Amino acid sequence: MIARRDLFTALAGCAAATLGMTQTSPPVVFLMALATRESDAKSVAAFREGMHELGQVEGRSYLLVERYAQGDFARAEAMLREPTARPVAVFLTPGPAAARLVLRFTKTVPIVSAGLHPRGGQTDLFASLARPGGVVTGVSNFGEELAAKRVQLLKDMMPRLTTVGVVHNITDPVFRDWGEETEGEIRKQGLRAVRVGLRSPSVNDMERAMLQARSQGVEGVVVVRDFLTSSLHRSIAAASLDIGVASVAEERRYPEAGALMSFGASDRDQFRSAARYVDRILKGAVPADLPIEQPTRFELVINRNTAKKLGLPMPQSVLLRADEVIE
Repeated sequence: MIARRDLFTALAGCAAATLGMTQTSPPVVFLMALATRESDAKSVAAFREGMHELGQVEGRSYLLVERYAQGDFARAEAMLREPTARPVAVFLTPGPAAARLVLRFTKTVPIVSAGLHPRGGQTDLFASLARPGGVVTGVSNFGEELAAKRVQLLKDMMPRLTTVGVVHNITDPVFRDWGEETEGEIRKQGLRAVRVGLRSPSVNDMERAMLQARSQGVEGVVVVRDFLTSSLHRSIAAASLDIGVASVAEERRYPEAGALMSFGASDRDQFRSAARYVDRILKGAVPADLPIEQPTRFELVINRNTAKKLGLPMPQSVLLRADEVIE
């Protein structure tokens, strides 16, 4: 009789412990990425590293749920409709388009975004950099405010450059605006601008658009950061090299994949910073009161092998400014 009573007591204790574990299971951080797992892999790794440095242990103090739409907006919407085992504590997005999409599904759950921009139609996501005022906060990347610098780098590498293409997503109004800003910077520097618009993550469609741009005299392209170009970054780098076009982008993933160069804020730094925001929100901070961080360090990455294949000299002035030269 005593043994049976002890057994029931033990079983009751196990049940209570299980219930306690359920009630205290880690909060969910939901990564909603519109690009691919491959394109965002290093950024997500940097986020995990940032969380670990802050004492956040994945699986114990937080759970990271990852969703990648592979450039398909409808797919992302379906993913957001899928139920999660526990309510989402914080959404993490690699850009403003994903943040805007999440806002269509919730107006109350905090959203931490990398790649926010203080201009170009971004103010619908936050009231100001100093006091966002809503559920969205995170890190700005200065995006197209650095477009003039990217165009100048192309001119430094190609002194006889006359025509530059702008590769970007023309289906999203924000990224369409960013493309127009880049076109404006190209014209300001006395060059002709040609739009290379993308409507889908189709490699074939992108290659056709690049070939058409080449037939219009495009010698170099500036790639605007968005979820379509991110999904296609390897293919864009390969296609531009195949047709003899120099390409410059914002993120180092492009020269790592074979593009000529990149100039912009480090994507990995952005996601390490995003970890600090997620950490503070999980500890009770309100996103409305967390100022949006602006980057202070920018990196120039050049692929020397690509320059050789394109027959481009490497000016000493550019090499001296480079943070990394990929051989």
